[in-house]
Amino acid sequence: MRQRIVRFENAVATLAMIGIIVLPLAEIVLRKWFSTGIPGAAPFAQHLTMWVGMLGAAIAARDGKLLSLATGEFLPKGRLTDGARLFAAFVGSAVATVFAMGGLTLVTIDRLDGAEIAAGVPVWVADLVLPMAFGLIAGRLVLRASRYRFGQAVAALGPVAGYWLATHPEVLDGQAAWPWLAVVLGASILGAPIFVLLGGSAVVLFLAQGSKPTVLLITAYQELTGSAGLATIPLFTLAGYLLAEGKSSERLLRVFRAVLGWLPGGTAVASASLCAFFTLLTGGSGVTILAVGGLLLPALIKDGYRERFSVGLLTSAGSLGLLFPMSLPLILYAIIANIAMEDLFIGGLLPGTLMLVLLAGYGMRESLKSKAPRPAFAGGEAIASLWNAKWELGLPVVVMTALLGGYATPVEAAAVAALYALIMQRVVHRDIPTTRDILRVTADSVGLVGGVLVILAVAVGLTNYMVNAQVPDALIDWTTTHVESPLMFLLALNIFLLLVGSVMDIFSAIVIVVPLISGVAAVYQIDPVHLGIIFVANLELGYLTPPLGLNLLLSSVRFQKPVLEVTRAAFPMLVILSVGVLLITYFPSLTLGLLQLLGRIQ
Repeated sequence: MRQRIVRFENAVATLAMIGIIVLPLAEIVLRKWFSTGIPGAAPFAQHLTMWVGMLGAAIAARDGKLLSLATGEFLPKGRLTDGARLFAAFVGSAVATVFAMGGLTLVTIDRLDGAEIAAGVPVWVADLVLPMAFGLIAGRLVLRASRYRFGQAVAALGPVAGYWLATHPEVLDGQAAWPWLAVVLGASILGAPIFVLLGGSAVVLFLAQGSKPTVLLITAYQELTGSAGLATIPLFTLAGYLLAEGKSSERLLRVFRAVLGWLPGGTAVASASLCAFFTLLTGGSGVTILAVGGLLLPALIKDGYRERFSVGLLTSAGSLGLLFPMSLPLILYAIIANIAMEDLFIGGLLPGTLMLVLLAGYGMRESLKSKAPRPAFAGGEAIASLWNAKWELGLPVVVMTALLGGYATPVEAAAVAALYALIMQRVVHRDIPTTRDILRVTADSVGLVGGVLVILAVAVGLTNYMVNAQVPDALIDWTTTHVESPLMFLLALNIFLLLVGSVMDIFSAIVIVVPLISGVAAVYQIDPVHLGIIFVANLELGYLTPPLGLNLLLSSVRFQKPVLEVTRAAFPMLVILSVGVLLITYFPSLTLGLLQLLGRIQ
């Protein structure tokens, strides 16, 4: 029975993803050759994105992959951990149930209103995914709370509490919010998903001021369907996951070793370059470490590099691709900050290259120290490897040509990327041999997308509350009063973002922090694109910052090393990349130079 449910969810998510791919591609064809388009294509694509996001969140809850703070990883094993999981599941399922009940109310309101998406399709039909997905999330948090029926029964009181709170919102009306906020924060520290922290905080604050849960669902709905560029996230994610399947990593490693292997530290340089390339395609450094770490670590050790250096290099290189075009953090930042996605792609090229060069330089130093062998350059092998990996290497070229050449919008370019990757892996290389494999890969990518988009959806309510409470204005006043120099503001921002990145994944940090700091940065006349690159570069470092840096934890699992040992191995790279972040911060021309050269900014 469970397998049937899994296959059904995967199939529905895949169908929704196909719709997001087909509609933009059809728009390109009709616009190019028939000077027309599909009526309602944009709103249909936006509502399908909502379906992908919410189904993805349910799939992530099913697989235990909802994004959470890293603090839960350090709880000692035993009864204390079991109790913490029950408490986190109780609060998390209660919050999800409140949103599910709000979703049911939204369906009723839109059904009575009679509004349509387009072509006679009513809005309320699209709304159904909200209560359905949040209900599934609540149930799955309960089921994953314990291995024992008694523990699950205790956790099941969470949905009961959430239902009661949703149907009696007056209970919190006029009450102090801080005790309930402390409960939500405590649950998040103990392992509840980040959407619980943000959504639960929004629920408490809105109910305390007399609003109803439906308000939060309306803001979530508007966020998931109101952004034309939001569909780029699932599309680029799918392209990356398709590319990560099969032997693409081996083909790319062959290229980088053939082209760069003759340099001092050639294998280290090739490994860092492959990690950067893989991360920009998949959108997450954790995926890179888990996917190619097992391939690269033996290669480095075989070529004479110390094991500690090799572990540190791969741990650090896992996040390097986040500044390059097609990076999901750059896409999400552009959506949240409302700036041109193409400008961030261009602005990140030189800073991303700088970070890669700094790490590669350290690899060269290590090779000289360890006397690693340097094979002679073989032109024939270089040409053969480039030809063998031409499809993988061509993907970023196709996307950037479509974007910068004006042939496609960001969403259309993302659809091209997804179709390109699917054809390459299913037809050309046949790394994905069956339809069932396509469903599995799509479900994996949708799970990541859902983990991001559910955070984005529930965070909007919290952001709106802070705006109404004039929190950004107060932050601007405080900062300008105590920090006079833009240089000091940037230094303080670097430290703050480093701390944020050490406990929170990059997607959650973007959703939470960007609305707060963008207004403050504008006061100091910091260019929005420059701010975005500073932001992502700092969060790259956060992945390596002890004690909770995500890459440290993932490398510990992947390479079967204690976290402290991985931290020591990555520390020299953390220092080197910190220099790169300071250069990016205080030399804006690294970010803005190409944009000025291309005439995109003055």
